[in-house]
Amino acid sequence: MQTRTTTLTSLTITAVLALGATACASGAPAAPVAEPAPVTPAVTRTPAAAPSAAAPQTPGAPAPVPGGIPPTPDAATTAKYIAALTAIDPEIVDNKPDRAVSRGRDQCTSIGTWPNDRQRLLDLTEQRFTSSKHPDGFGAAKTSRILDVVHASLCPTY
Repeated sequence: MQTRTTTLTSLTITAVLALGATACASGAPAAPVAEPAPVTPAVTRTPAAAPSAAAPQTPGAPAPVPGGIPPTPDAATTAKYIAALTAIDPEIVDNKPDRAVSRGRDQCTSIGTWPNDRQRLLDLTEQRFTSSKHPDGFGAAKTSRILDVVHASLCPTY
């Protein structure tokens, strides 16, 4: 009895493998493989407001994900953002607009993660926005303005 069960199991496995090989060799499409669900960090977030008419999306551009990094801004948005930072202090941009945009997008990630913790956001802004003449940041008043410009310009829906 034991031998028959083992033989039957072996035949069943062989048949299944043969059928799978035949399906692959015949050019038949393979069955779709389900992808694992993305892992979401255990961070409590407040729901973001829906995009307003004041923050139009560029056609074809991906919509920002609150808490995630926003898409690279278009040329007009970048120009307004750089002008606003330069108005606070030209050293913030320091002739490196790409760096200022990158730091701002990173700051948006923090804004989305801690939307109700202004002090933490100010601390992170102070750390991110530095220059050779301001290695420790730009001080409390300018840092607050920088944070407001980043939020309004690059991630207003966060």
